[in-house]
Amino acid sequence: MIKVAALTSGKHFPSSRFRIRQFIEPLRSFGVHITEHYPLTNKYLTKRLVPVGMLQRVPGLMAARRAEVTLFERELVPGKLTLERFAGTRRVLDIDDALWLNAPHFSERLANVCEGVIAGNSYIADHYQQGGASVWMVPTSIDTQKWQPVESRTSNHWTMGWTGTSSNLKYLHALEAPLANFLAEHRDTRLLVICDRKPTFKKLPVDSWSFERWSPEAEVGSVQKMDVGLMPLPDNEWTRGKCALKMIMYLGVGIPVVASPVGVANEIFAQSEVGIAARSDNDWYEGLRQLHNDSELSRRFGVTGRKLVEEEFSVRANAPKLAAIIREVAG
Repeated sequence: MIKVAALTSGKHFPSSRFRIRQFIEPLRSFGVHITEHYPLTNKYLTKRLVPVGMLQRVPGLMAARRAEVTLFERELVPGKLTLERFAGTRRVLDIDDALWLNAPHFSERLANVCEGVIAGNSYIADHYQQGGASVWMVPTSIDTQKWQPVESRTSNHWTMGWTGTSSNLKYLHALEAPLANFLAEHRDTRLLVICDRKPTFKKLPVDSWSFERWSPEAEVGSVQKMDVGLMPLPDNEWTRGKCALKMIMYLGVGIPVVASPVGVANEIFAQSEVGIAARSDNDWYEGLRQLHNDSELSRRFGVTGRKLVEEEFSVRANAPKLAAIIREVAG
C-alpha cells in the first residue's frame, strides 16, 4: 500500500472535494492509501497573513514527511511558494485552474520542486509542459453512483438551473438580460440558483427565480430539480483553464446544458451532442427556447451527456489513471 499525504485547500473547496477527496476510498482498491490534510480556516482568508497560513500547514507537512508521496492540491498559501519543498521527497502537484495568472512564476517554481503536475485539462497541461515539467492529465470527475438521473421531476415549472460558488456569480449576473427576456415570454419557466450566497438580480422579477443555499448534503438533489443546466463564461485566459465541473454535474444527472464553449466545455461539445453552445445573448435565448420546446431533443442530449460522463469524467473511469500516476511518482 502506497501511503500518500494529500495537502488540500479546505473542507468545502470544489477542487479539494472533486479532485482529491472523492478518490480516497476508490484508490484503496488500487493499493493507494491517501490521508487528507487541510487548513481549519479558509485558505484564502489568510492570503495577507502568510505566517498564519503557513502555521496551519505544519501538521500536514509533518505527515507528508512520513508518507511515500505528497500530493499538493494547488499551493499551500495562495499565490506563493512557501513550505512545499519541506514536504516528503516525492511530490506531485494537482492543478485545475490557470494559476500562473494569479501571480507571476510562483506556480512554475512550485511545479519544479515536484516530480510533475497532474493537470485538469489540456490548456493547463500545455502551459506546464512548455516550462519543462512532467505532466499527466486527469479530468475533473464526479462520482456517478451519487450523481444520477431521476426518473421524473415533479415541478409544475420548466427549471433552468445554475450552481456554483459566490465568486462565480458574476458570470450568471452577466446572463441576466437574455434570462429576463426568456422568463418574461415563457411563464411556465423558473430559474433556480444554488450557491453559498444569494444573487442580486436587477432585471429578474422576484417570482421568476428561487435560491437554494448550497450544502454538500443537498447539492445532488438540488441539481436533479433542473430541466437544463446553465454554464455562462467569458472567453479569456482564466476561463480557458476551467475544467467545466458545472457542465459535468448537469450531464451526470442526465440533463442537457446551455453553456459557453470555453475551455473543457468546448472540448465536450466537440465530443458529443449534449446541449447547445451559446456565445451571444441571442444564442442563450434561442438555446433555451429550443430545449424548452423540444422535450425529445432535451432527453437525447441528457442521455448522451450521462454516457459521456460515465466514460470520460467519472471517478470509476479516472481512479485507475490517478493510481498509476501515484505509483509512478512513488517509484
